[in-house]
Amino acid sequence: MPETSGYNYIGGERRAEGSAFLYSVDAASGERLPPRFVEATPAEIDAAAQAAAAAFPAFRALAPGRRAEFLDAIADEIDALGEDFVELVCRETALPAARIRGERGRTSGQMRLFAQVLRRGDFLGARIDSAQPARQPQPRPDLRQYRTGIGPVAVFGASNFPLAFSTAGGDTASALAAGCPVVFKAHMGHMATAQEVADAILRAARRLGMPAGVFNMVFGDRVGERLVKHPAIQAVGFTGSLRGGRALCDMAAARPQPIPVFAEMSSINPVLVMPRALARRGAQVAAELAASVALGAGQFCTNPGLVLGVRSEAFSAFVRQLCAAVEAQPAQTMLSAAGLDHYARGSQALAAHPRVARLAGAALRNGKAGAQVFEAEAALLLEGDALLQEEVFGPSTVVVEAADAAELGRLVDSLRGQLTATLIADDDELADCAALVARLEQKVGRLLVNGYPTGVEVCDAMVHGGPYPATSDARGTSVGTLAIDRYLRPVCYQNFADALLPDALKDANPLGIDRLVDGVWTRAPRGAAA
Repeated sequence: MPETSGYNYIGGERRAEGSAFLYSVDAASGERLPPRFVEATPAEIDAAAQAAAAAFPAFRALAPGRRAEFLDAIADEIDALGEDFVELVCRETALPAARIRGERGRTSGQMRLFAQVLRRGDFLGARIDSAQPARQPQPRPDLRQYRTGIGPVAVFGASNFPLAFSTAGGDTASALAAGCPVVFKAHMGHMATAQEVADAILRAARRLGMPAGVFNMVFGDRVGERLVKHPAIQAVGFTGSLRGGRALCDMAAARPQPIPVFAEMSSINPVLVMPRALARRGAQVAAELAASVALGAGQFCTNPGLVLGVRSEAFSAFVRQLCAAVEAQPAQTMLSAAGLDHYARGSQALAAHPRVARLAGAALRNGKAGAQVFEAEAALLLEGDALLQEEVFGPSTVVVEAADAAELGRLVDSLRGQLTATLIADDDELADCAALVARLEQKVGRLLVNGYPTGVEVCDAMVHGGPYPATSDARGTSVGTLAIDRYLRPVCYQNFADALLPDALKDANPLGIDRLVDGVWTRAPRGAAA
């Protein structure tokens, strides 16, 4: 007989209505067959959003220290997911076990990092301007400001990070830290993984006594529009394609009450190689860059998809060395057949362009993704050719040669918004790059010198964002503790009695946090309420 397991997660319960996670059992062996998922019903989507809305007042009102305990408990549950879980994720994604173990650690680590943010309290942004009743010509009232959660957040899981950008990923962690319940839309590429992680979150929620509905999850490929348009949802976190992100932004803007969408979408992450660096270590740079291009089959949003340099013998030699290094990269299995097809079609579009040439590699090698190098005319970028601005999600990069340093600057100006830009330069030529850096600052969220963009550290200073189309809002980040800002809004209290104020703004400062009081940063002794 068929056996049903796995459900939508609504109001702290696993609920089986129209969207069930179904296992069937082989009649002969008794072993479970691969699971089958069914689309969530409109009723389930509504129930998930309503459960989040019902949980919001109580969850938002929790002391930051209590929410920190919740995030720590989620981290503990994630760390406890053992080798059976790692094997499951590997089967679903074709990613190697070492990558999954590392991503599991990053996922629990960012939960604990946001717990630290909650305990130190700076995210509250507390400001106090004391009353000045004798001020002339008008008295000043007592004014106090802090930041609070924006409301229930819809989070869309990413395809390329089944853990760190998915069920308990950075969007979920930062939203929960802000006091916002989450309705998570599982990615279709790793639904069994999503179920296991959702169970871990709910175990932590029950153990800590969190409000029912603080985390909700729904399955389905066509549930996104209904979720984004639901009046209970107050913000959206998304990592994925430009097409998908724009669609969500347009839906959210068309609501009777528009809401923000924080979408990370498309980036080609230019790498600028300077002449003297190439003359001294061109072969080394070529090998390192080829490894970055091919890392994880190119399935990183920070994949270096564009290489810019100035015409010289050193640059020509570097391009030859890069081609050889890319040819040596092994073909890799991508996350899905659809992803491989998308990579092949993007590669074909580049190869078919009359002013683009494939210099090395092939998109498909024995049914796997092969690394590639293309070369395009500089004029294509300067003319705004859309093809060169579009991300090809896979292990490929495009080389563009500038005639001189002035044209290199114009090429930078022609770029759209990016997550990252990298400058490869020797110490004695960095001083000459100040004008380039000033131009790049207007284009990207993270600038690197003599590194490669495919490593993203989760910390206070990280920015994983950038101008459109890298993201829909260049003022934020989806990695690092600043990510919490996306799900907070300021509230000002005027002439309130102390007892009615939130703890962050009370005279005694029971949370013991840094506050801007009458224009001066102050800190009171830490109290027990934190």
